[in-house]
Amino acid sequence: MSSESETKKVVVVGAGWAGLSATYHLAKQGYNVTLLEAGSYPGGLVAGWKTEHGRSVEAGIHGFWYPYKNIFKLIDELAIQPFTPWTKSAQYSPAGLEVESPIFQQEPSLPTPLGTFLYPQFQRLPFIDRLSALPMLYALIDFDNSEQAWRRYDSVTARELFKQYGVSGRLYRDAFNPMLLVGLFAPGEQCSAAAALGMLYYFILAHQPNFDVMWCRGTVGEKIFRPWVERIEKAGGKILANHRVTDILFNELGEATDVVCGDEIFDTDAVIFAVGITGMKKIVSNSSHLQSRPEFRNLMNLSGIDVLATRLWFDRQIKIPRASNACFGFDETTGWTFFDLNALHDEYRDEPGSVVEVDFYHANQFLPLTDREIVKIVKGYLTTCIPEFGQAKIIDSSVIRLRQAVTHFSPGSYQYMLPAQTSINNVFMSGDWIVNRHGSWSQEKAYVTGLEAANLVISRLKGGQQAEIIPVEPDEPHIQGLREINQTVRSLAETFLPPFWLP
Repeated sequence: MSSESETKKVVVVGAGWAGLSATYHLAKQGYNVTLLEAGSYPGGLVAGWKTEHGRSVEAGIHGFWYPYKNIFKLIDELAIQPFTPWTKSAQYSPAGLEVESPIFQQEPSLPTPLGTFLYPQFQRLPFIDRLSALPMLYALIDFDNSEQAWRRYDSVTARELFKQYGVSGRLYRDAFNPMLLVGLFAPGEQCSAAAALGMLYYFILAHQPNFDVMWCRGTVGEKIFRPWVERIEKAGGKILANHRVTDILFNELGEATDVVCGDEIFDTDAVIFAVGITGMKKIVSNSSHLQSRPEFRNLMNLSGIDVLATRLWFDRQIKIPRASNACFGFDETTGWTFFDLNALHDEYRDEPGSVVEVDFYHANQFLPLTDREIVKIVKGYLTTCIPEFGQAKIIDSSVIRLRQAVTHFSPGSYQYMLPAQTSINNVFMSGDWIVNRHGSWSQEKAYVTGLEAANLVISRLKGGQQAEIIPVEPDEPHIQGLREINQTVRSLAETFLPPFWLP
């Protein structure tokens, strides 16, 4: 970088995957970067902390899936080893065990999506129901993550889409809807069909190993973010916790000049927002200049989803067949997961009793309950899945309520989501809800959008090297071929037929 660009100041707002990603790269390029985090610890939703008894807790367990190539590259750069081996998983309903999934990369490779349907060991779902998903292959081919595809499918609910393509009621109830409840955190009638197709394709269907997952061997905050923060600070980045942004100041040219946190003001040449929808709406509510821009006002049409994270310590060891488990059918609109932390976390490996994390998504109806009432429900649900929990006593527990915490990809929401480059030429966006074309989801998408925002800053302020971003693995040849044919047919139809159909 030139000496002029070395003095350029950048303020990043939000210290989750996106904010830390942008801050780290810009600090390495010599920028004067200040990262402002409203909470007490860097990490956002994945920051862990200790209870008053010194036990580790966190805002839910987060997996690291096979296609997280950019995050895995970061882990290699940090020279840390935070992950478990690839982990098998299971799924339960009130009727008991429903399906066990293998480690897909260890099975003979089959063309997508055959391996996904043939290798899991379904206990009750008839093969004829699984076959009813085949017509959905056209929607997966037609949805190519383009702007046009998102607008075509976003106004339709996922439930409508599955019904339109003839998916059986049982397959929807026992397979697809549970995937949406733990993947998009809402039931199919409340999920955008575009988001459902994008999420299912990225995590499950694009390539056979994509559903393989590793877990952090402790809290993500401790195992990944702490060494990452140390590396950022060593590169010259400043990370300030307990700094909630209260306003953004602009000059007469409409450029952001200062970020306000109460009585403190941070002058800047560029701003990167790396907060969730709920946090961004609060910032817009406090900024008259942002409110004057339709794109920021329209963020008020977006919403988040409530999450409940519980952790239970039992007085005895309970045999849990699989370390990670997803559950459905206990509540109509709520999905939940439970994890054997004795198997996953180093801290609990030698614990005399079982330690179990139980997380609920779209948990609206649980949040008003007392901790005692929630713990009683959680133990009852665990006992339904694994009866041995019924004889065990809970000796300690943690209940964390996370209101409006994760992105709600509701039908019609895409039109209100922002791209990385806003109409303000030195204000940029990042996070898992930002519109981009990379194709990743969740933590990987947040990390990638942080790099994309950093690259936009570098382009604007003209200094430093662009971050290298690993693209998602290309579609398999037969999917590529089918998509090319579909695009040709669609183009011909648009050329010769008037556009009178509702998109």
